[in-house]
Amino acid sequence: MRNIKDLFIASLLGGAIGDALGYTVEFMTLDKIKSKFGEHGITGLKSDKVTGRALISDDTQMTLFTADGMIWAYQRCSERGIGSFAGSGIYQSYLRWYYTQTEKTPTDDGKFWLESQPHEERNSILDYKELFSKRAPGHSCLMALGSGKMGTVKQPINNSKGCGGVMRIAPVGLFLHREPEYAFRTGAEVAAITHGHPTGYLAAGALAVIIAELINGKSVIESIMIAIDVLKTHKGCEETLNAIEKAIELTKGDEDPQRAIQKLGEGWIAEEALAIALYCALKTSTVKEALIMSVNHDGDSDSTGAICGNILGAAYGIAALPKEWINNLELKDLITDMGSKLFDMSNQVDFCCS
Repeated sequence: MRNIKDLFIASLLGGAIGDALGYTVEFMTLDKIKSKFGEHGITGLKSDKVTGRALISDDTQMTLFTADGMIWAYQRCSERGIGSFAGSGIYQSYLRWYYTQTEKTPTDDGKFWLESQPHEERNSILDYKELFSKRAPGHSCLMALGSGKMGTVKQPINNSKGCGGVMRIAPVGLFLHREPEYAFRTGAEVAAITHGHPTGYLAAGALAVIIAELINGKSVIESIMIAIDVLKTHKGCEETLNAIEKAIELTKGDEDPQRAIQKLGEGWIAEEALAIALYCALKTSTVKEALIMSVNHDGDSDSTGAICGNILGAAYGIAALPKEWINNLELKDLITDMGSKLFDMSNQVDFCCS
């Protein structure tokens, strides 16, 4: 019998592992990665000299704030009988993340959101000092949140299609796995808070569906095909759709994976990051090999690694993740606890949030 709670936790842990693996080589070319780590590139987590742990980047930080925001929003919506995941908790949680990076509160009621909230029974996400570390936070996220305005699909805050929207969206797919199309819409709305281009938020919606269907017992390719069907119903889907289909096609050939990934891009923009992650998840069923493949390329290695890890964790569970990598991971207890909380709360969902 499948352990759904295990898959929730594994998706978040897998994402954090891929993130930490890629964070070491973010901004490095493949040639430079090989020059530093050898012909096979980086093949294991590197421990920070100060903490002794493999450091996560802003990708996992924002994923944790997304998860916390999902729980926060659901409780608020349940109490009020109205609201949305994006506007009733996740946006506020992102303002908290913004504060950890800048020590600023861009909205007048910002101080309130920094206080302990009803969903924080024992402690607050803000109690973890590691989350105040600056780990190359994305420009679009900082600028959008710093504006004091919440971007939406109907009223975009910018024209960004960077990967900062898709790399943090796995908790939406986990929490709303029983309703994949609802997960798509919510994922797009959550990404649109900071990324206003259709590709920036539709790629996030597609990943939310993929994660949801993996939790529902579908295979990786089955989950992708379902996401494609949902994606096709949305205006402006062409870039994301083409990137996903190209990734699938490349997995069918015998081309060297590093060359194949080059054809998909560098991962700085949403559809490229998603496509690279999907290619790696499909190309090999060995989780460790797929994660290593997903970060050894020119470009945004931590984001492609994080997305790939989210997918692999949701598909194969904790047992498939390298145990030594889990044990070496920064904030692994918080990540595990957040996955557990998401699962527990998701069992209560009656979709009161619009």
